[in-house]
Amino acid sequence: MARRLPPMNGLKAFEAAARHESFTRAAEELCVTQGAVSHQVKALEAELGLKLFQREARRLVITETGRDYLEVIRDALDRIALGTERLQQRQSTGVLTVSTSPNFASKWLVHRLGRFAETYPDIDLRVSATLHHIDFAREDVDIAVRHSVGPSRGMDSVQLYTEELLPVCSPRLLEGHKGLRQPADLAKLPLLHLDNRQDWSKWLDAAGVKDADLSRGPVLNQASIILDAAVDGQGVALARTGLAAHDLINGRLVRPFELALPVSYAYWIVCPKATAQLPKIATFRNWLLSEAEEDRRKLSA
Repeated sequence: MARRLPPMNGLKAFEAAARHESFTRAAEELCVTQGAVSHQVKALEAELGLKLFQREARRLVITETGRDYLEVIRDALDRIALGTERLQQRQSTGVLTVSTSPNFASKWLVHRLGRFAETYPDIDLRVSATLHHIDFAREDVDIAVRHSVGPSRGMDSVQLYTEELLPVCSPRLLEGHKGLRQPADLAKLPLLHLDNRQDWSKWLDAAGVKDADLSRGPVLNQASIILDAAVDGQGVALARTGLAAHDLINGRLVRPFELALPVSYAYWIVCPKATAQLPKIATFRNWLLSEAEEDRRKLSA
């Protein structure tokens, strides 16, 4: 059944005029002219076929019919205002679900969650660590951090990190007369490999190291496992900038050599364009960017 509703501007003008008992003061509140309020109320009276006010020389007097109608309109406007406020609060606060890879969650994000919760206590952050790229249309996820070669098509995408591939190891491996001093010294130590042995082959070629035995050291399938093994002193790893940042900043890992290889992949903050500017999503995106910028500042120092 179709609703028969009078014009909203007329209802707002009537409610304000009745509350103030003045077209002039109602106009000031609504930021329109006195004539506009008077016209809107007259149009509402014509729509209803009822007299809502008695217009006397120096004052405005609401009729009995108008008083009864005022109760209905005031209640309806209050409910609309309350519902709007609650909706806006949910956009700024409440649950925010983030999808990211297990590697990024464990080596980058998890160490910072306390700072986020302290700064934004009204946002209930939920982290979903998964290897698949989520479908925003089908899954209950607000924003994602993806590792990809470029922005996601049709999505709002902001680059979080530009990455490099760099050697990292425990500070213990630099100590003593057998410690790492130059790239050729890598022949003394196990190399930690991710998925295959090709990355180390490229890095050693770039460093001018010939005849290196690439069969040494385990092949692991997760970057986070390789970093944990490097922290434990089990060998030298080639790590991506973003994932290694926390351990480098806190001294659990060091860079024995400055040479780094560029990589095509980077971390991107991704969400649907339609929701990109919702307050809680924008807040989380800006927080991620500020954390990454702080990493860059500390690493360069």
